[in-house]
Amino acid sequence: MTMTPDDASRFAADLDRLVGAVEEVLLGKNRVIRLAFTALLSEGHLLLEDVPGTGKTSLARAMAQSVAGSSNRVQFTPDLLPGDITGVSVYDQRTGAFEFHPGPIFANIVLADEINRASPKTQSALLEVMEEGQVTVDGQTHPAGRPFMVIATQNPVEQAGTYRLPEAQLDRFLMRTSIGYPDHASTIRILEGTDQRAHDQRVEPRLDADEIVRMAALARTVYVDPTIHDYVSRLVDATRTAKEVRLGVSVRGALALVRAAKTHAAGRGRHYVVPDDVKALAEPVLAHRLILDPEAEFDGVTASNMIAQVLIETPPPSARQAG
Repeated sequence: MTMTPDDASRFAADLDRLVGAVEEVLLGKNRVIRLAFTALLSEGHLLLEDVPGTGKTSLARAMAQSVAGSSNRVQFTPDLLPGDITGVSVYDQRTGAFEFHPGPIFANIVLADEINRASPKTQSALLEVMEEGQVTVDGQTHPAGRPFMVIATQNPVEQAGTYRLPEAQLDRFLMRTSIGYPDHASTIRILEGTDQRAHDQRVEPRLDADEIVRMAALARTVYVDPTIHDYVSRLVDATRTAKEVRLGVSVRGALALVRAAKTHAAGRGRHYVVPDDVKALAEPVLAHRLILDPEAEFDGVTASNMIAQVLIETPPPSARQAG
């Protein structure tokens, strides 16, 4: 089954409603909110690299409220244990059996705040649930439910007492972006509303969780021309052969870019992907998957610079080819 033009129009209208609802709380951040919902509807996860106080918790809470879903926040610390996230089995003396007590990971949207402050062992507790949507404790598998999304944060400035996210963990995130500070006009609007505390602001549901699952399934049916697959493959290959890059984009990264491009196209009211969809998402989807050569990093090269360079050097398919 392939998405129809009418399906794409409805998808775009529903997405606009969700983005508009969250924008009532996170003022002036349309692009970031749209990226976050693109990740959710692509059944992926989001990594936010931001300084404190930019609205990361507000974003996660407002997204959950807009889809009538549940949200949990986990503050990652060095003493956090895997069971504190996934849950534990507790022996019940009355029944003589172990009973599973679910952890905070069992919510539609989970905010993993300052994820890089926890030990690698604790970070690894997220690998299974982020990839497979389930948690295994004492040999028993427990589904996390749908929709399910992890929004993780890390402070790019303060690195003392942190653990760098391993490549396997970074690769689980569909996108990486930042919220950033609001612009002047948005700041004034925020200051004018200081009589209302941030956690008191509520967003009225625009859709329910089942409709989000339906939209995610619909996004997978967006048409992708073979020339788009070729374009993504050439982009990924270019990251692997660049002399400034020690480790290029994985196959999982290429799949993530195509998946996100489908959702991006549907959100623009199209039932097919165009090269601009790929270009728009290349940096947030691919940059965090690169490992740069240390000498290149010393010279000031960044992963975002590399993706921008690859986009310039890799010609997209023409309209004639795509047709």
